Amino acid sequence: MRHFNVTGLCVPEEDYMVDIRNKIEQIKKLVDTRCYFTINRARQYGKTTTLACLRHILKDEYTVISISFEGISDESFVSEKVFCLMFLRKISKALEFTSVSETYRKEWLTNDASTFELLGDHITRMCKANRVVLMIDEVDKTSNNQTFIHFLGMLRDKFLARKNKQDYTFHSVILAGVYDIKNIKLKLISEGSYTPTPEESKLYNSPWNIAVSFKVDMSFNPNEIATMLAEYETDHNTGMDIAAISEEIHSYTNGYPFLVSRICQCIDEELHKDWTCDGVHTAVKALLDEENTLFDDIYKNLENNKDLYNFVYGILILGESYSFKFGNPVVGLAHTFGIIENNNGAVVLSNRIFETLIYEYFISKEQTSEEKRIIKGVLASDIICDGRFNMQLCLEKFAAHYHEMFCERDAEFLERHGRLLFLSYLRPLINGYGFYHIESETRNQRRMDIVLDYNKEQFIIELKIWHGEKYKQEAYQQLLGYMAGKNADIGYLLTFDFRKNVDRQPCAQWVEVEDKRIFDVVV
Repeated sequence: MRHFNVTGLCVPEEDYMVDIRNKIEQIKKLVDTRCYFTINRARQYGKTTTLACLRHILKDEYTVISISFEGISDESFVSEKVFCLMFLRKISKALEFTSVSETYRKEWLTNDASTFELLGDHITRMCKANRVVLMIDEVDKTSNNQTFIHFLGMLRDKFLARKNKQDYTFHSVILAGVYDIKNIKLKLISEGSYTPTPEESKLYNSPWNIAVSFKVDMSFNPNEIATMLAEYETDHNTGMDIAAISEEIHSYTNGYPFLVSRICQCIDEELHKDWTCDGVHTAVKALLDEENTLFDDIYKNLENNKDLYNFVYGILILGESYSFKFGNPVVGLAHTFGIIENNNGAVVLSNRIFETLIYEYFISKEQTSEEKRIIKGVLASDIICDGRFNMQLCLEKFAAHYHEMFCERDAEFLERHGRLLFLSYLRPLINGYGFYHIESETRNQRRMDIVLDYNKEQFIIELKIWHGEKYKQEAYQQLLGYMAGKNADIGYLLTFDFRKNVDRQPCAQWVEVEDKRIFDVVV
């Protein structure tokens, strides 16, 4: 029986897989036109599986050499001689599992190449009569990059000579890793272990400038997710609505391969095959509560880079907007880690799961910080009765405690972090039973919409910053519009008033607007 796999390589015989043939055909076109390129995507984005599928498609037309630097020690990169020996051994081993002759395979090893010049000569001989495609996975695993950068420089020189009909070399070279080799110095800088000199910066920027841009979308769209679910449904006959479930999974993951497969795995193995939209919601909640290497990487990257931390905090908590420009190092780094993406020239978080995960991370940081400002004394038993969440009482208690605990001298802090305080207050009340998410399209410096699901009830809460009576009416209309999209008759509006020298007594009241009810709270 096949299963959903979230660890390592996926193969059709053993695992349920999305049909990525269209993506593979796009990549093959790059190979056919003799391009050199890098597949750089975030952790667990399907790079290794993509290379395996590509190798299968290419093997009848090309001699494909597929190797990986996974597990290679830094000692293999200490000198040209050591690197060349490791590289040739890797090639010979990889060719054992292809249809090439034993003689050709051994010829790769019968060479005394101890420098990149000699290795280049050997590559010329081995590629003269063969169309050889070289794939190297996990190219950014080593911390000693300079030797590898010089190796890339040799490949670049041979590529240019071939273009001038003065050399033979690999037909195509494909590198895969998290970091784009053209900007591999980002890895060193992001780890805080290295600051290149101007001369070294030229070296790190130049060796792979022959590569074409890799623009194949490796995320899964709903139709592609449906191909995997259709295979599963053929085997299990659950009666699921494949189109609806595919759309729901995509709405949370934006097609991030690991997240898609993990949700499916959770439903299949841990939720008694509850292939409904509610089952997807439960799986997302379970996913957010677990530890895994992808989430650990996100935490580590935020912890290790203050600029990245402040950048993401500004987007999520402060509602700041940024243009998507790769020339901005922090934008490039956040994209490299898969945290953000380009939405018509604007920076947005990659998916709703990452958004909620990072919100929870910021909440946890606030709860454990030395200067924490947490609203205490409110228990879930105060708010929840007979399994029902009392949102009116929740907001009233928040307003009362907020007024009691914070004074005028906290105004600057509150203006920046007021929304985080509300989330910090809300999170423990729903822990274990509720699930919330932030609507990305409404998150900005003036507005944030929260949707809370608790025991099959849904609450829509809009957070606003006071900007005058005119904007108060605008806030009602915005909330009504969002309520209409959710088919809700009741909404909640929480407004933060940061004006100085005004009565700061909290105000809470029900108002009726266009036959809808809104609980309006001002703090």
